[in-house]
Amino acid sequence: MDGASTTTKTAYQSGFGNHFASEARPGALPLGQNSPQRVAHGLYAEQLSGTAFTAPRASNLRTWLYRLRPTATHPPYRQIDGADFASAPLGDCAVPFNRLRWNPIELATGATDLIAGITTVAATGDALAQDGCAAHVYVANQSMQRFFFNADGEMLFVPQLGVLHLATEMGHIDVAPGEIALIPRGVRFRAILDGPVRGYICENYGAPFRLPDLGPIGANGLANPRDFLVPVAAFEDVSGPAVLVAKFAGHLHQTEIDHSPLDVVAWHGNLAPYKYDLSLFNAVNTVTFDHPDPSIFTVLTSPSAVPGTANVDFVIFPPRWMVAEHTFRPPWYHRNVMSEFMGLVQGVYDAKADGFAPGAVSLHNCMTSHGPDRATFDKASSADLVPQRLVDTLAFMFEARHVYRVTQKALSSPALQTDYDACWDGLGKLS
Repeated sequence: MDGASTTTKTAYQSGFGNHFASEARPGALPLGQNSPQRVAHGLYAEQLSGTAFTAPRASNLRTWLYRLRPTATHPPYRQIDGADFASAPLGDCAVPFNRLRWNPIELATGATDLIAGITTVAATGDALAQDGCAAHVYVANQSMQRFFFNADGEMLFVPQLGVLHLATEMGHIDVAPGEIALIPRGVRFRAILDGPVRGYICENYGAPFRLPDLGPIGANGLANPRDFLVPVAAFEDVSGPAVLVAKFAGHLHQTEIDHSPLDVVAWHGNLAPYKYDLSLFNAVNTVTFDHPDPSIFTVLTSPSAVPGTANVDFVIFPPRWMVAEHTFRPPWYHRNVMSEFMGLVQGVYDAKADGFAPGAVSLHNCMTSHGPDRATFDKASSADLVPQRLVDTLAFMFEARHVYRVTQKALSSPALQTDYDACWDGLGKLS
């Protein structure tokens, strides 16, 4: 392709769920209306809806895009091989009751872009019913020469190794380990790499992620809205053959167009990609005894129709102080009605002494018993309970309302730890 691009230094606007306005060319945004008879600079007006038109104002998501060409200009799509990028329902895939854990996935060897490097581990619900989620891992070593959008759900990226430069319709986002980025359902993008990358993706089929209500915590704490960053407008005026891939109804579809689809010169609305630095999460914990439920570490939540029960929560376990008195400080042994898909970005998870390395995955489905391994239990049971700061750690969970099905690819992977149950050996009677 040839042409001009406004891909200059990455810049951001701040705030979660704000109604933003951004233009890469002065005067491109119409004043006082959304769809004038003639848009300035010969642009087309196009609306992208993230919720039903009639959704309540407080939860209604939509953005108006002012672009060089409407997205309707494309030939028919044809279905292509989705490789290991799967969707719920996973058909005859297993619904494991046993606890599962995988070693970190190996880095890509042959030339692999982000879309080719996505492997689905597990999924819940049904993408067509817009309910549930999928948990993926990704590895890649090559920038995307094609463009992609996901009609099945929004994509939450959790990098573990390497930086993703995400060029989107609304602008550019750089996301590194220790940060997250979200691409809304339907937004076109490509990933540009400087080297090998690895990480995790939560594909959310349900209600869009939002900040959780704080309840008795009050007005402040956890993830603060001002710390979320949204890109400013940046567009590509590039002509020439381009491949556009869409994920729809669990399958990948491809078409060829004659220009870059990242040609949005200006936009305004509250549906946009964003990033967030997890080190800015204001963790809340006990200053007396015991520790509260891990829901206090929720960064983002996708609500379900059941009040107080999430379709999926994104929960982190960041560096923090531990000060609870006469208390077993690591996570307690528990059985959860929610299902827990867990990953580790860096360091050591405080409930597992060994076997859970950065880039690894564990899965504890509904009502499976889990908690600290024997070594962690022994150490925590006899520790001197002075204030302690956990520094080298960053773990997370995609905690889902529905049970996770696991792909055959994941179950047959050499990374699957066949001896995971052994970490709880020796937890017999103490007296």
